[in-house]
Amino acid sequence: MSTSSNSPRRIMLLTGASRGIGHATVKRFSAAGWRVITCSRHGFPENCPWEMGPEDHLQVDLANAEDTLRAIAEVKERLAVEGGCLHALVNNAGISPKGPGGARLNAINTAYEDWTRVFQVNFFATIMLARGLQDELTRAKGSVVNVTSIAGSRVHPFAGAAYSTSKAALAALTREMASDFGPLGVRVNAISPGEIDTSILSPGTEKIVEQIPMRRLGTPDEVAKAIYFLCTEASSYVNGAELHINGGQHV
Repeated sequence: MSTSSNSPRRIMLLTGASRGIGHATVKRFSAAGWRVITCSRHGFPENCPWEMGPEDHLQVDLANAEDTLRAIAEVKERLAVEGGCLHALVNNAGISPKGPGGARLNAINTAYEDWTRVFQVNFFATIMLARGLQDELTRAKGSVVNVTSIAGSRVHPFAGAAYSTSKAALAALTREMASDFGPLGVRVNAISPGEIDTSILSPGTEKIVEQIPMRRLGTPDEVAKAIYFLCTEASSYVNGAELHINGGQHV
């Protein structure tokens, strides 16, 4: 769905844009004529792989609640220049701390500080952004997409306990948000990726692939296409859904 030349450009705010699914999502939406504002702990990269400027990037540490609130205020200022509308918020940022040598951290050996940091980034930042940008989303009759995970519904051999439980909580939050934001004309859905071919895959993933009905990893673009679907008119009556993108791994 491209934007015509005489209609205002659609705007998306995307967290976790620097690689993998986030990177593919930027490319998918940019190709359709959207303005994509990306969020990252890092400043705007000089070797940015897509055509955008520093005005479309926001440096923010989502693990820090105060910095997240500062970033929300800055986003509101940027959007005010273009009519104060936000057509899509995609909460893709997520962290999963590892032990020595990349070992999985389980419920017993995950430090309290790791639990709180993971939940701040993966869970609390999501509702902070949506609440903080509620007016802009309402004005645009926008869409929120939360990125959960197949690890949120079962014990995963690589994803740690804090990551998995934060994603399970995010799935529940998606339902609550769909109920609360729906009357405002804002749809809230989630995508739940399985094993996607990105740089964060752990050694041994090839064993999991043997159990996937489609016998292959997913690609970041396959996930980005699903996000695009949930942010456009093609999904205009989809609200409160969690879309599984895993080649049938969950069956």
